[in-house]
Amino acid sequence: MKVLFVMNPISGAVKKSGIPKLIDQHIDKDRFEYNIRYTERAGHAEIIAREAAEAGIDIVVAVGGDGTINEVGRGLIHTTTALSVIPCGSGNGLARHLSIPVNIKKSISILNKCQIHELDYCTINEHPFFCTCGMGFDAFISQKFASSKRRGPLKYIEEVLREGLNYEPEIYQIEDEGSRHRYQAYLVTCANASQYGNNAYIAPQASMSDGFLDVIIMEPFGFMDAAQVSFDLMNKTLDKSSKVKTFKSKHVVIHRQHPGPVHFDGDPLIMGTDLEVAVIEHGIRVVCNEEAEDASRREPNAIQNAVSELLNDISDVHSSIRHQRRNMMAFNKRLWRRLNK
Repeated sequence: MKVLFVMNPISGAVKKSGIPKLIDQHIDKDRFEYNIRYTERAGHAEIIAREAAEAGIDIVVAVGGDGTINEVGRGLIHTTTALSVIPCGSGNGLARHLSIPVNIKKSISILNKCQIHELDYCTINEHPFFCTCGMGFDAFISQKFASSKRRGPLKYIEEVLREGLNYEPEIYQIEDEGSRHRYQAYLVTCANASQYGNNAYIAPQASMSDGFLDVIIMEPFGFMDAAQVSFDLMNKTLDKSSKVKTFKSKHVVIHRQHPGPVHFDGDPLIMGTDLEVAVIEHGIRVVCNEEAEDASRREPNAIQNAVSELLNDISDVHSSIRHQRRNMMAFNKRLWRRLNK
């Protein structure tokens, strides 16, 4: 089989100078003959992947982060050429969902096994994505993160903590098959895969082979709720949070009040007020870990469930206290006005 490695020399935090040697040492040469090409500019990986598919290459391996994988994947949709991944990015959301190890030797061993599945991909306003797209706070942070010279999870957390409490939620109207709902939301995410990256599970139950998007609406929350939301995000229990609404759909149209940033697979782009998101079933062939779509790997354990329920109970009690306090303050104001007539 013919394999082409497409390597982004500057993506992520992993030095790539030693990767060609590792590929040569560990790839199954009885099964594959391979070449390596380096990207030279934004969008170049898509061009290389499309040319490879047209030339009859069997597998194109994206060596880089989710942005590089997105570019390579765009060039391979609806072809017989399969996508494979050696994750070298900052978050590696798609690779983690597919259970592809961040360790380069181990990811090459997944390629050697060559288990190819036909998986779904999605579009937002006709831009393909494979993992997640979103608007609101996560797109705002993605825009900040993209312009930063520093990368990695610590930088991401720094941006979230600095900007999070001052971010103003927006009003979204979301239409799917036969229904329309209006939400005030901190963010709206449409997920084909389960996580943003770095094991932050925005959609723990998402599958790339079920023909559905997982739509996540995160309602506004205060400082006291931040611990609950953070815990749920990192522990596969966000879908159980009282601050989150989720549903599955094949197609949604989202209306927002103002144009602004949207991210798809972590890369930000400015889009308008009307956003259309759809799933395209079995549109791309992917080399997967045999355990890739084992949903039990994304199920929280008993301790995680118990802590999530406790934090939700605390949050509900806190919300009830705040509600009662507001009612008491309103009652006192009315009483004071009557006494002073």
